[in-house]
Amino acid sequence: MTDPDGAEPEELAHRIIAARAESRVLPAPLDHALSSAEAYSIQELVLAPRMTTGGGRGGWKLGYTSAVMREQMGVAEPNYGPLARAMILDGSTSEGAVVSAGVTQPKVEPEIAAVLGSDVVPEATLDEVRASVQSWHLALEIVDSVWEGYRFDWALNTADGSSAAFVVLGPALLHEDGQDVIDLSTIDIELSRNGEPLAQGRSDAAMGDPVRALHWLSQRLADRGEVLMAGDVVITGGLTKAIDLAVNDVVSAQVTQPVAYADVAVAVLRS
Repeated sequence: MTDPDGAEPEELAHRIIAARAESRVLPAPLDHALSSAEAYSIQELVLAPRMTTGGGRGGWKLGYTSAVMREQMGVAEPNYGPLARAMILDGSTSEGAVVSAGVTQPKVEPEIAAVLGSDVVPEATLDEVRASVQSWHLALEIVDSVWEGYRFDWALNTADGSSAAFVVLGPALLHEDGQDVIDLSTIDIELSRNGEPLAQGRSDAAMGDPVRALHWLSQRLADRGEVLMAGDVVITGGLTKAIDLAVNDVVSAQVTQPVAYADVAVAVLRS
């Protein structure tokens, strides 16, 4: 495969790496001929420096597991990409987390995240995947596409790591009695910016249940000889449309029912 400018996948990867290092965006070569395998190969090259400088792999992200996100971004199917440890921020305190640098055209969306307590074997059943989860959390994903104006297709978005920038991991989802949440399919979530509610979503937007999204990822990784491992943080896909994030914005996601304690906030975006 070559892109319209005659670039091989490795050259396209270097273009993306350079653009991110220089905080600039690229026009998307939408008439490319990238296959799915080539898109993921470019992703590995693009994210390798981030894994090296970011403390190694800390988990995975799922993209476009909800119909609302596929419609907004014009993609037809889910994708995934790895998260470096440095990309995962602690949002479990009342102050939330500060995104201080490294984003060019950021947006934010609420998600359900899993923290794994054990490895997931390649042939794991849905129930085995569910049992591998140590805790479930509300999270905010900060996305930041290298493609100008978020104009891309599935392959270009996959090559760019599914636009992953940061994950703000909130406290564990708990009931009022302190017990872990078991039914993850009926959690209502509200996304606010600077105190103004902007979007509502529900946890079943992620493939009907975040557990199913996690199972889907385990199967896709198994096809590539990878496994989900104990300690991995996995975000299971945006539950509302992504909203713009500007300098000094405070964005929060809150479970409105039926979970008691599950607030998470990005405190301030710094330039």
